[in-house]
Amino acid sequence: MSDQVYQIFIKAQPQDVWAAITTPEFTTQYFYGAQVETTAEAGTPFRYISPDGEAWGDEVVLESDPPRRLVVSWRSLYDPQAADEPASRVTWEIEPHDGGYSQLTVTHDRLGGSPITAQGVAGGWMFVLSGLKSVLETGAGLRA
Repeated sequence: MSDQVYQIFIKAQPQDVWAAITTPEFTTQYFYGAQVETTAEAGTPFRYISPDGEAWGDEVVLESDPPRRLVVSWRSLYDPQAADEPASRVTWEIEPHDGGYSQLTVTHDRLGGSPITAQGVAGGWMFVLSGLKSVLETGAGLRA
């Protein structure tokens, strides 16, 4: 499967979108109840911890340019078959737009050797991004 690219406009400032991506109080509201654990600094861990305390991934921050760009490696530990695949990569890019909007582009690439991961995340990213948008615009998160 080729690269997966998702875009969404959010009525929020880039620093608020950044906080929603990197702060556990936000991610629990839109990322399937998972808390992110990260300092968002290059070379540091970036993990999602499930509501029952299991690590859903074993990621590392590859690039960090707050509040514009965050690049992390991605390994799907929540699926035993996907956990054996090579790491893929997720890039979050945030661009300010007129009227108080931000354009968030999420690119999940390097999926060529990770078909189980590619299939598993294909349906999930739009759910996650829709939830992130809801949290920032209305304060109401989506729950799976």
